[in-house]
Amino acid sequence: MIDAMWGFIAMLVLASLRVPIALAMGIAGFAGLWMLKGLTPSLGSLTAVVYDSGFNYTLSVLPLFILMGNFVTRAGMSKELYAAAYVFVGHLRGGLAMATIMGCAGFGAICGSSIATAATFTKVAYPSMKEHGYSDELSTGAIAAGGTLGILIPPSTIMIIYGLMTETNIGKLFAAGVVPGIVATILLCLAVQYITWRNPAAGPRGERYTWKQRFDALRGVAPFLICAGALVLASHMEWLDEKTAGLIGAAGVAVFGFVYRGVMAVIALFALVMGGIYGGVFTTTEAAGIGATGAFLFALARKVMTWKLLYEVLVESAATSAMLFMILIGAQVFGNFIGFTSLPGDLKNFVTQYSLSPTMVMVMICIIYVLLGTAMEELSMILLTVPVFFPVIQHLGIDPVWFGIIIVVVVEIGLISPPVGMNMFVVKSLLPGVSTGTIFRGVTPFVFADIIRLAILVAFPILSLWLPNLMKL
Repeated sequence: MIDAMWGFIAMLVLASLRVPIALAMGIAGFAGLWMLKGLTPSLGSLTAVVYDSGFNYTLSVLPLFILMGNFVTRAGMSKELYAAAYVFVGHLRGGLAMATIMGCAGFGAICGSSIATAATFTKVAYPSMKEHGYSDELSTGAIAAGGTLGILIPPSTIMIIYGLMTETNIGKLFAAGVVPGIVATILLCLAVQYITWRNPAAGPRGERYTWKQRFDALRGVAPFLICAGALVLASHMEWLDEKTAGLIGAAGVAVFGFVYRGVMAVIALFALVMGGIYGGVFTTTEAAGIGATGAFLFALARKVMTWKLLYEVLVESAATSAMLFMILIGAQVFGNFIGFTSLPGDLKNFVTQYSLSPTMVMVMICIIYVLLGTAMEELSMILLTVPVFFPVIQHLGIDPVWFGIIIVVVVEIGLISPPVGMNMFVVKSLLPGVSTGTIFRGVTPFVFADIIRLAILVAFPILSLWLPNLMKL
């Protein structure tokens, strides 16, 4: 265990000296393995990690989903989601804030990035809330908290990285995030209601729309659901084989996405990606490619895609992918070093010696993650701790899919926890006129809502595992 502790200290010292986290983990892992096994094994481990990362077909899911999210962002779908949610809840106290959270949930279903979701809705929702007299605390808190849904509701880059690190089925992780994502959206909206109950002036009521206007905002959803239900029934009754049903479904999604605008396009894209994975029609990697293609076509249909914009999207996606790949390589090098130390075995022995129940271990891990989230960036936290905790989880027989969802939830809490909540600083960078203290106060009720959600998911694993257990994988 001493070797592992020195490795962590070396990595943290390098990071504090402003060495990029990918290099800090890589250097500490390489040097640690060199001291334990010698230079040749350490070089061999580094070479193998770099080669495997570059030629791993499964890893292609990461840049494809990033590309899909960038196309969706440029296509302006975030504004359509926000407008549709506002039509339904805008007349309630805090309705604009709840519409922001619902819009973030929908955008997260086709984006996969928390930071991108928070940044997008800062531009989309904050001006509207400011115009309607919303307090800066409620406005920025709702945006920062709603942005965290981008990494829980699939597709999610954090889930992909966790799945790759632990060899957990990514499709099942995606399915496991759906119900917790709905629970999260409801609890965050209840937090808005609590805030406006205590201070009604923080979120004044907005305009009330007629039911005709509300149904117009969902134009195309009803026939889409009817057609989808008929297709599922035909597949279930074996009138159509799965591949044929999948092809018909993909064609139908394309038609609905192009014929109907607004929220229908988002629903169609999400149904195409998740429906294909859930039904076993195509793999997660294939779904990422299909999703990226669909998002590109939707951007074309909205006449926003130019050669210049296409170039910017490709360059941005390549830069983000390169950054994530470097971090993954550094984390795997450091994880290999941890694997050769006694730390994983010592933790297993500690759990066995004191007869700790799986629930108690999960509670302790959650507390550690919440504390780490106040001082560390979420991706670094996952990459550093999963190699340590995952062997213990396997030893206890805890479902890795459920554990993955719990990890994502505690990371979400870290994203809005002072002093290093990344979403808060994204909002602050885009709203320089709003003080950091205001944003910190604004997110506090939402942090408590997330802690309640964490307790619910730990107490009732079935909420996370119900959909994955139904998947045809």
